[in-house]
Amino acid sequence: MPAGVCGCCGPLRPRYKRLVDNIFPEDPKDGLSKSDMEKLTFYAVSAPEKLDRIGAYLAERLSRDVVRHRYGYVVIAMEALDQLLMACHSQSIKPFVESFLHMVAKLLESREPDLQVLGTNSFVKFANIEEDTPSYHRRYDFFVSQFSAMCHSTHEDPETRTRIRVAGIKGLQGVVRKTVNDELQAIIWEPQHMDKLIPSMLFNMQDSEDLDRAGHPGTPSVVGQDGEENPAALAESCFRELLGRAAYGNMNNAVRPVLVHLDNHHLWDPNEFAVSCFRIIMYSIQAQHSHHVIQQVLSHLDNNNKNTPRVRAGIVQVLLETVAIAAKGSVGPTVLEVFNTLLKHLRMSVDFELGDSSRRNSSTSVSSARGKESEERIVQNAIIQTIGFFGGNLPDYQRAEVMMFIMGKVPVYGTPCHTLDTVKIGHHGTKRIQTMLLSSLIMVTSGFKSKSMAAALPPPFLDPLFSISLMEDSELRQLVLEILHNIIDRHDNRAKLRGIRIIPNVAALKIKREKISKQDVAFMKKHGQQLYRHIYLGVKEEDNVHKNFELLFTTLAVLTIELANEDVVIDLIRLAIALQDMVLSNEENMPMFIRCGIMALVAAYLNFLSQMIANPPFCQHVSKVIELRNMDAPYLLPEHVFRDKCPLPESLDKEDRLLYFQTADMAECLAGPGYNAERLSVPYVPQVTDRLTRRKSFVDTISLQVDIMSNSLPDKSPLAEEITFETLKKAIDTTGLEEQEREKRRQVMEKFQKAPFEEIAAHCESKANMLHDRLAQIFELTIRPPPSPSGVVSISAGHTQHQSVPVYEMKFPDLCVY
Repeated sequence: MPAGVCGCCGPLRPRYKRLVDNIFPEDPKDGLSKSDMEKLTFYAVSAPEKLDRIGAYLAERLSRDVVRHRYGYVVIAMEALDQLLMACHSQSIKPFVESFLHMVAKLLESREPDLQVLGTNSFVKFANIEEDTPSYHRRYDFFVSQFSAMCHSTHEDPETRTRIRVAGIKGLQGVVRKTVNDELQAIIWEPQHMDKLIPSMLFNMQDSEDLDRAGHPGTPSVVGQDGEENPAALAESCFRELLGRAAYGNMNNAVRPVLVHLDNHHLWDPNEFAVSCFRIIMYSIQAQHSHHVIQQVLSHLDNNNKNTPRVRAGIVQVLLETVAIAAKGSVGPTVLEVFNTLLKHLRMSVDFELGDSSRRNSSTSVSSARGKESEERIVQNAIIQTIGFFGGNLPDYQRAEVMMFIMGKVPVYGTPCHTLDTVKIGHHGTKRIQTMLLSSLIMVTSGFKSKSMAAALPPPFLDPLFSISLMEDSELRQLVLEILHNIIDRHDNRAKLRGIRIIPNVAALKIKREKISKQDVAFMKKHGQQLYRHIYLGVKEEDNVHKNFELLFTTLAVLTIELANEDVVIDLIRLAIALQDMVLSNEENMPMFIRCGIMALVAAYLNFLSQMIANPPFCQHVSKVIELRNMDAPYLLPEHVFRDKCPLPESLDKEDRLLYFQTADMAECLAGPGYNAERLSVPYVPQVTDRLTRRKSFVDTISLQVDIMSNSLPDKSPLAEEITFETLKKAIDTTGLEEQEREKRRQVMEKFQKAPFEEIAAHCESKANMLHDRLAQIFELTIRPPPSPSGVVSISAGHTQHQSVPVYEMKFPDLCVY
């Protein structure tokens, strides 16, 4: 009886259990029974309501086999589960998936690497299945934690360690693919999950970087030389895929763990890995999300403002790579924020450097202080490079705003600067900041092409720039001239004009130029005198070196090419002659090198100008002077005076007129249609065009009115002059009037150039008082009110008095009396 009962128990078992049992052979080495597996699959497809029971029974058998270490049957069970997953896509698969994930978790929890890899492979297959309906209750927290732990495997065997890490990365990739497209699984982007996902990928990518630095260079490929998958390449691919799927609101959670990982592993110095990470980030995310990354890096830079200089430099260099990529697309509202933050850290770096130098002067550790100072220079150079590169990649309309923004931060003496307090950092610190900001402006303006000079050089930009050009520092003046070259030279002719020299054939340079526009003509009428004045004053600075004269020559040449019409050409010739006269008169006792350098500059420029305007007599006159200088005074030519150890004369011979350019000869050459050569006879005088000068010009106008009034009003004691034939003859003869007028004009100009300011102010004030008295006298005579019966109003000692006038004493016109 008992035997019969036992014999009938097998057939009484549910059919799904019998079908599941049949797929397991007696010997696990034989593998999965294909025919029995096909029967189980057909049954599961035909009766999908049995799927949950099939999954539960398979999970039960797998758990038992794992505990008993029968790993062959474990492999068969997982293979059967995989086939059932691939074959069944009904709604009833949801409970079956729960059993499947429970079995995968069992495998991942085991200590056996083979089982962990097996469970990971099954999970990856499941992740690639697209489900018809979303899952409301499924969570992947355990799998994120377990796969992240596998990515950090420290197994003793390198091959096994690599297999486990690869499996962990694949598992994370499967989690990402399964969750990022599911709106109900947005929880994967929360910080607690990103703090596990991102560092796991970066850890494997960093491990490859370490191997490369150890002597295994080369770009990692997904499959290694021995056919094994490369964890670094696989992690990078997963990292790119995760970032590519990041939405607008998830960018901060995706980038923050990267910064934390770089901090924890001290990867900012050196920062090769940090740079590569952010390149991957910027090229993987959507372009409209770039400003999120920039903001994160900027805030991280603020958080590390007191860190070591090399760490700050590493962060700034990462920011450089970030904005270099983002500038080509959309950077949103972060443009000025980037510059504002960088300028703030630039100021802080200068403060640190100056503080270290002051402490170095009071301490004995000279070497360490110098090292700290050089490290701060690294930070400053990185900031300058970032500012310039970012600005240089912006579109022109944004670049113009950035130029104005940076120029507003440059400390200029006499103007308020709210961001950079020049009192605290002193003269040396102010000069450092000026140099660095102007260097960044050079990079920003490089390649800047503006259709109108008025838009490229507005007064708020031009005035402080020219103020810096008058400072007693040759390096700052060089930077200002280079900025002007970048803005004015719109046809890239500077390379052809490099180096101050006598160009024998300007036509061979193939200079590109266009007809000057009306807007540029108006710009030169408004700001031309300002340009000429700063060139005139900058030439005679005693600390000028060879490079200053080269840049001044290029400035004059570029002005001629881009902005010179007939009137501007005459003005430039007048400027050149004024420079020559200034050298010959030498009223300021300039060094001989500066005097000869100015002469060489005038010769090089007039040679260039004469060929540009294609005037043969003018070219002949200039060439004749240059030939004579070659023979008798080579120190007045650029090829000689700027050569090392060039012998200089003790004085310049003013009497040898053939060595100098003559105004009368050039006026004769330019006489004819097109040029107003008569203006050459008027000496050039620098005109100040700022606000102070406008007030001064107003006083000069009053002085002129005083002269006119004093000549036109009758004097109190006029002297009657007898009109004779001699007086009429003198009035008709005007030959000497021009010379007298010219001499009088020269004396007035010399007076205003040489006299002290107090004397000029007193003179103008006296003339203004004289004008006031004369006007009061005229108003007293012409605008006196008529008498009235009620009386006239008179003011005496500050009191108003009314005096009555009798009617019979009033005088009426004849027409009013009858």
